[in-house]
Amino acid sequence: MTPAAAGLMSFLDEEVAGLEREGRKITLRVLDGAQEPVSVIDGKRVVNLTSNNYLAFTTHPKVKEAAKAAIDRWGVGTSAVRSIIGTMGIHSELEERLARFKGTEAALVFQSGFATNVALCQSLMSSDKDLLISDELNHASIIDGARLAKSARKVYPHKDMKALEAVLASPEARGARRRMIVTDGVFSMDGDIAPLPEIQDLADRYEAFVMVDDAHASGVLGKNGAGTPSHFGLTARTQIQIGTLSKAVAAIGGYVAGSRSLRDYLVSTARPFLFSSSHPPSVTATCLAVLDILESDPSHIKRLWANAEHFKKGLKALGFDTGRSETPITPVMVGDTEKAKRFSARLFEEGVFALAIGFPTVGKGKERLRTIVSSGHTAQDLDAALKAFAKVGRELGLI
Repeated sequence: MTPAAAGLMSFLDEEVAGLEREGRKITLRVLDGAQEPVSVIDGKRVVNLTSNNYLAFTTHPKVKEAAKAAIDRWGVGTSAVRSIIGTMGIHSELEERLARFKGTEAALVFQSGFATNVALCQSLMSSDKDLLISDELNHASIIDGARLAKSARKVYPHKDMKALEAVLASPEARGARRRMIVTDGVFSMDGDIAPLPEIQDLADRYEAFVMVDDAHASGVLGKNGAGTPSHFGLTARTQIQIGTLSKAVAAIGGYVAGSRSLRDYLVSTARPFLFSSSHPPSVTATCLAVLDILESDPSHIKRLWANAEHFKKGLKALGFDTGRSETPITPVMVGDTEKAKRFSARLFEEGVFALAIGFPTVGKGKERLRTIVSSGHTAQDLDAALKAFAKVGRELGLI
């Protein structure tokens, strides 16, 4: 790059410096090997409490074998979008399996969970006569999807059903062409579960439809890990279920499960679907193998919940505040960004990786470490982590 060309981009140096001052500059951690419950990160072997690899499927022999076999049969990629010539038989098979798994008429796979949420918000909320209603702690992909939608938007305080009803009963909502309530199934920072029965009752009463983002519930809650609607017995009533293939399923991508007409509509209108190439066959085969395991072997989910209970009890016994967590996502509340970062750094030195989450990702005073256990952690792994939490927590005056 010439000096003149570089000069035009010099503003980036100031932007990066600003990020550093605000404590928002991210330094990427590097895995030296597979994503495992105990991983080598930046050259150090640590108990990994940060991955979304809930069921430890990233290294499951059956899953790896399926990926390898798919390459031999289907090749390494499709080199096309789904709507041209990027749909292989294995893609159709996965979507049929996902629909059965979720208990819906149809499903459609997208390139990421982020793209799925953006596509649904943008495609369904396509007029200024529509109204998108969102929980204030919904994922960033829902927030961005709502911004790209043409509809009006209303945000209600987290899990506040009185506030949600007030929005639905308002003249603006009553006069809307379409009303869509969007909520995470499991909230990614706090690990709490959406009050889906109350949301669905309000939606039915005020003629709204519901979209649930089950990124952190897929493979975790419900029958065989089918998600939040399954967990609450609401599969037949919840119109739109969003899932991810990149967390418990251990691959990459997202999907929507719902009616056949929803799928047909999105195939022709959803821009992230229409303008992104389809998944490599190896990824698709990975997802199919995981579905086989989920539907035939409940032991992985049972171990996940047993480990989550063990770790939560240990943290609480030490005197840590784990917030409102109800799932394997367990925050350890700190209340200060710099202290949370020091906590994370010292734990890493002690052989534990737990991510610090600070403002503005969470509100001021709600800074924390976010921990996620997996079915692959042993009791010894978790006890070693608790020992490190105890030592560092006392050093920093947190307990």
